Parts: sequence; structure tokens; C-alpha cells
Amino acid sequence: MLKAIAIDDEPMALEVIKSHTSKVPFVDLKSSFTNAFKALDYLQENPVDLIFLDIKMPDISGMEFAELPQHNPMIIFTTAYSEHAVKSFELDAIDYLLKPFSLARFIKACTKANELWMLKNQQPTETTSIFLKTGYEQVKVKLEDILFLEASGNYVTFQTHENKILTRMTFSEAEKLLPSYFCRIHRSFIANKSKIDKIERHQVTVGKHTVPIGSSYADNLQVDTIK
Repeated sequence: MLKAIAIDDEPMALEVIKSHTSKVPFVDLKSSFTNAFKALDYLQENPVDLIFLDIKMPDISGMEFAELPQHNPMIIFTTAYSEHAVKSFELDAIDYLLKPFSLARFIKACTKANELWMLKNQQPTETTSIFLKTGYEQVKVKLEDILFLEASGNYVTFQTHENKILTRMTFSEAEKLLPSYFCRIHRSFIANKSKIDKIERHQVTVGKHTVPIGSSYADNLQVDTIK
């Protein structure tokens, strides 16, 4: 279940969120705040998975609050102003709810958050596919179709035969999603062993792609037997 809080300087807006979350079985609203700084104090001791966050607030805006380091919770913005939508997605917000929003629209936003949470916490042995968040969408990808993964900062590219999908995720988070037939072969690459066509001293061929092998990961492919 998602642990959540709500932050809005309007008490009536918080009452709407409380009412809506009471009807969403997978969201547990732990607390609500009209003061963003009190919410920040709460988060120091009580990390949550999801924040319902107003944008127009005194002292600190929702956008500024979302950029503060707070254990990286998911954000759903709730606001009466539409002009901040693009910026919200640049901050990797899960959704952007324009007030007044319906219960159905609220549930849709919560469902998106829950799917992403399950993606990050799922056991790879229990699934044959995963959902990857890319841009404004979540794309379903079969694990067996993935050739390799490449890390770049806080992003990971999932390469398949058909295309590549860029998603905001750490490499360690991505690695936890994968079954045993994937292995780390480089600090920035994980390969699908069943898709490798050729192993050489310093690289492997996967489909039409060549992927480097890091010396500290060579044993994963037993490349020491390659002459």
C-alpha cells in the first residue's frame, strides 16, 4: 500500500483529498498539512511513497518543494492553474490534477502512482513483463525482448530489437527488476545472456549491437576462457 501525505494551504482542498483517498484501497493517507514546512519536518522522520502537492502556496511553491531532497517520493500535483503542467512533468511528476477534479480522475492518477510503485518493488521471478515510465507514458515491455540495459546518470535505456526506451531509474533499481538470465557485464551495461550471439575479449555482440565488457565483470560471462 502506498503511504501518502497531502499538502495544500486550503483546508477545503485537503478535505477533498482525504475523502477521495478514503475510497482508494491502495493509498494510505498518513497525514495532511496546510504548512509546507511542517510537512517537510514530518518527512524527515516519516518517509512516504506519494505526495499530493498544491502548487500555489505561501512562502514556498509546490514546484520548489518538489525539488527539495525528501527521500524521492512520487508527486501528484493538485492545482487550479494549468500553466505549470509542463514544468511539473520536467520534475517527473506522476500526474497533474486540475481543481476541481473528480473522484474518477483522482483514482486514475493514484493508479498510475501505484503501477510505478509496483514496478519498483516487484519480484522479477514473478513476472514476464514490466512497465517502464517514459515521458508521459508507461510502456509494457516483455523481459525476454530486452537485449541489454545501459545506464546514464539517473536514467536507464532498455534496448530491444525494435526500439530503445529511456526511463528515469537508477541502475540498481533496474537490476532488481530482472530475472537471473540477465547479468552485469560492465559498470554501465546489463545484458540478456540468452540474446548474446558472440563473446569476445572486450565486448559481446547482442543482435546488431556491440556491448563492452568490464574487466571486473568478466567472470559473469566466463570470458577468461576466450582466447
